[in-house]
Amino acid sequence: MDSYPFQEIETKWRSLWEKRGVNHVDLNTTDEKRYILVMFSYPSEKKLHIGHWWNYGPTDSYARFLRMHGYKVFEPMGFDAFGLPAENFAIKHGVHPGEITRDSVSHIREQLKLIGAMYDWGKEVNTSQPDYYKWTQWLFLQLFNTGNAYRKHSPVNWCTKCKTVLANEQVLADGSCERCDSIVETHDMEQWFFKITAFADELLEGLDEVEWPESTKSRQRHWIGRSEGTEIVFDVVDSDEKIRAFTTRPDTLFGVTYVVLAPENEMVRRITNPDNRAEVEDYVKESRAKSDIERLSSEQTKSGVFTGAYAINPGNSKKVPIWIADYVLASYGTGAVMAVPAHDQRDFEFAKRYKLSVAWVIDPLDAEEVVDKEQAYTAYGVIRNSGKFSGIKSSEGKFAVTNWLSKISYGKATVTYRLRDWSVSRQRYWGAPIPIIHCPDCGLVPVPESDLPVILPEEIEDFTPRGKSPLGAISSFIETECPKCGKPAKRDPDTMDTFVDSSWYYLRYTSTEFDDRPFDKERVKKWLPVDTYVGGPEHATGHLIYARYIAKFLKSQGHIDVSEPFKRMIHQGIITYKGHRMSKSKGNVVNPDAFIDNYGADCFRLYLMFMGDYTVGGDWSDEGIVGIRRFQNRIWRLVNEWSDKDGVFKNEKLVVDADINRRLHYTIKSVSNNLHNFQFNTAISRLMELVNDLYLYIAKKEKVNRRFLNDVLEKMVIVLAPLAPHFGEELWEVLGKENSVFYRRWPDWDAKALEEASVTVAVQINGKMVSTIDLAKGSSEEDAFEKALDLKKVMNQTMGKTIFRKIFVKDRIVNLVVK
Repeated sequence: MDSYPFQEIETKWRSLWEKRGVNHVDLNTTDEKRYILVMFSYPSEKKLHIGHWWNYGPTDSYARFLRMHGYKVFEPMGFDAFGLPAENFAIKHGVHPGEITRDSVSHIREQLKLIGAMYDWGKEVNTSQPDYYKWTQWLFLQLFNTGNAYRKHSPVNWCTKCKTVLANEQVLADGSCERCDSIVETHDMEQWFFKITAFADELLEGLDEVEWPESTKSRQRHWIGRSEGTEIVFDVVDSDEKIRAFTTRPDTLFGVTYVVLAPENEMVRRITNPDNRAEVEDYVKESRAKSDIERLSSEQTKSGVFTGAYAINPGNSKKVPIWIADYVLASYGTGAVMAVPAHDQRDFEFAKRYKLSVAWVIDPLDAEEVVDKEQAYTAYGVIRNSGKFSGIKSSEGKFAVTNWLSKISYGKATVTYRLRDWSVSRQRYWGAPIPIIHCPDCGLVPVPESDLPVILPEEIEDFTPRGKSPLGAISSFIETECPKCGKPAKRDPDTMDTFVDSSWYYLRYTSTEFDDRPFDKERVKKWLPVDTYVGGPEHATGHLIYARYIAKFLKSQGHIDVSEPFKRMIHQGIITYKGHRMSKSKGNVVNPDAFIDNYGADCFRLYLMFMGDYTVGGDWSDEGIVGIRRFQNRIWRLVNEWSDKDGVFKNEKLVVDADINRRLHYTIKSVSNNLHNFQFNTAISRLMELVNDLYLYIAKKEKVNRRFLNDVLEKMVIVLAPLAPHFGEELWEVLGKENSVFYRRWPDWDAKALEEASVTVAVQINGKMVSTIDLAKGSSEEDAFEKALDLKKVMNQTMGKTIFRKIFVKDRIVNLVVK
């Protein structure tokens, strides 16, 4: 049989795995557990793309590798089925999102099974099902009842196409929506928020406990943005208003020459001079048309307008003008900035553009250093022109100025964060309803837990986005009674951000059979944290920070015992096609189904893993997969032709070929290290080398030792199996083995077998090398000198001379001292 018949064999083994319950995991016993998780998919279309395979196939190979090391491995799968991807797809095709989601989940589930992964489908979760979102609503109530979910009027990111609010983490760096690339504006709206800022320090500290890529940890640290500094109070002239500005450089207080407010700061309307009002209002409107990300961009030219009002610098009692500028956000810090153009480049450029004064209050520590006054001097130095603080070093002056301001009640030391509370309201239909009732008398009333879930109504005539929550138009849903007073009330019309659904799904996987609790505490204690979590780096400041926050909140309430949900994080790289990222618009998307039909799931998996470093990615080649197919066929022929299935040679005298044995154990050692580190491409290369050497061994030997060869083939198949599970199972059966190859223990590598059988030894005369000899490793001094003296060069150079001394360094040097 020259060609591996993948179609019948892969179907056969998937059927047997399901029939035998090979992938079932009893979660009540953990033994040596390993919880391996990939980020679940959005079932917005009826197909998996190559990126899903790239994420799921290699991770399954790693999970199988762990299983063969004796670990109890839990590798679940589910569907992130609520949210914009599914709803937008449904709108585009004119169908109900519930219908398209059910069809997509059903279809994708079958595609996922083709991968041949160890998914225990009895533990599947689907975030759009009531038995799941009942507990998402329960989570909302836990946050609400502890003051960690609240509602307020606030500037929010508004997608002009999706017609809904976006969290800051869902706005791209260019100010567009991450879902549809449309412009994001700033709107004032009443919204629900989760108080993630209450856990800011814990989120920072926890990063030191996890094995994550340093780049991802750095991005989270930057996103949280902890800053220690001083809040300084500026009185507004001819007003009772006070402006509070945060700074990390209080040593520059005497250099403040103007103050800047965020355009949406409520104080702007109250302090603006009537002569300046029209210009200010126009600018405020213009600023609201930009997203926060766009406004903060370092590439955008900073603009602003004068309010006509003034503030008093508490350091020197001088009047300074109050401006508004779009680079200051009401939602960040205090919504105000004290501007020191001499010592902050952004302030300097703004002052230069609008011809505002510049006051230099910091000199370099090196008195001979010349300050370039065509740009801001931002380094620490010596304070000058600052009253009693002049002459003090900046590093000391920061604290001196802060202490003085605190004594006169015009400032205090404080800590701020770049992180904002998580906006979770969405004005869309396809999501988990928010379990809150609005009562005219009682206010915001939580739905009793016994009444959960609040069911998302399927009967809806129009769910297209229009700026208001579609659920608000369904009277049968909205109209209800207050649980407290029994009077007529209304349900909250918004649905939750889909990131709320995915913030806790890793917990639900462990407890899907329970309908009376979101997760079983003891079960979670056994299985959490997730040992290895695999997904894209684009989730660093979105899903990954939300999931960590929810874990920390749940721990604070005693619901779970772990505060970091994901111990180890692996990010997969990007697959390109002819050097370009795949996209539908470019028409260069690879369809996995076509290649699976022609080459099989294992061949497709092997080629993906062989393309390049998993964390970097690789470039897809339609022709490249043919080479992997040939590799499979070579193994297929080798095992079918040379295995001792019937045990004919089991009593043959064992004759070990040192070179093949060394190659085998080198392969076992290398593949073991490679799989642990997700280096699948090099693991496959090592197996290819072993196969090549086996063919050479068979070709050059007059009589192959079949017992030895069969032992090598068995170990080779075990090492290959995680990388090509259907193929591995069939080869194991060809070898005459019963039960699954995945019940077999991973082979140990033998350090002695890796040692070279022979060594090259230098031959020296009077310390100068004249030749080399090959010796059996560990050869004696007598044997070494006997072979060295037989060399023609040695004979010629010692002829007629006396050997006074012999120096021998085992396995390295033979030295003859002659005269």
